[in-house]
Amino acid sequence: MNKRPKSIALYDELCQVIPGGVNSPVRAFSSMGIPPLVVDRAYEDLIVDADGHEYIDFCTSWGALIHGHAHPRILDAAYARMKKGTSFGATTAIEQQLAAKVCSFVPSCEKVRFVSSGTEATMSAARLARGYTGKSLVITFIGNYHGHSDSFLVQAGSGVVNLPNSSSAGIPKELIQTTLSLPYNDCAAFDALLERKEVRENLACVIVEPIAANMGVVPAS
Repeated sequence: MNKRPKSIALYDELCQVIPGGVNSPVRAFSSMGIPPLVVDRAYEDLIVDADGHEYIDFCTSWGALIHGHAHPRILDAAYARMKKGTSFGATTAIEQQLAAKVCSFVPSCEKVRFVSSGTEATMSAARLARGYTGKSLVITFIGNYHGHSDSFLVQAGSGVVNLPNSSSAGIPKELIQTTLSLPYNDCAAFDALLERKEVRENLACVIVEPIAANMGVVPAS
C-alpha cells in the first residue's frame, strides 16, 4: 500500500485542481495515514491502481456494482443505449421500464424517483417528509452515512440530543438544531427521545442505514 509513486504523483496533481484531490469526502485518504489510491481500471472483482497493483474490490462502488466491474453484458447494454444518445434533459420510455422493475422487486414500493446520488436521495426523502408532515425534526443515528446534505452532516454533542454539532463547516446553526442524532442500535435512547413532547410533536422522519457500511460491521437485529 505504501509503494504507489504514480498514485501519489497523480494525487498531487489532483489537489491542484480539485479541493482535497477528491470529489467526495469518503474517497479521501488523509485521515488514514497512507498514500492515496488512484484507480486506473477495474475488471471482474479486481481494481488496478495507477502503479499496476491489483486489489480485490470489497467496496464495489459502495455497493452498486453487484455484478463486478466491466461485466460484458452490462457493457453491451450500456453501449447500445449510448448509441441512441447519452443525455436528453427530458423523460424517456426506459425510465418507466426501470421504475416498474424496481417496484416489482420491492412490494412496499409504490413509486420511485431516480436521482444521481445517495445524497440527493436522502435529501429528497427528508424534504418530502417535512413537506408532507409540516414538521421539521429529523432523527439520525451515529455512524450511519446519508451523504453530504446539510441535514445529515450533524453529529451528537455532549448532551447527545440537546447540543447537536455540525460535522462540517458552512452549516447554519438553525439547521443543525433540526437534526437529532442518537446512538445506533440503542432502543432505550430512541424511546427516551420520543417521550419528549417537543420532539414527538415536531418529528418529520427517522432515517437509518439498515446495514451500516461506514462504521465497521454492525449486524442488524
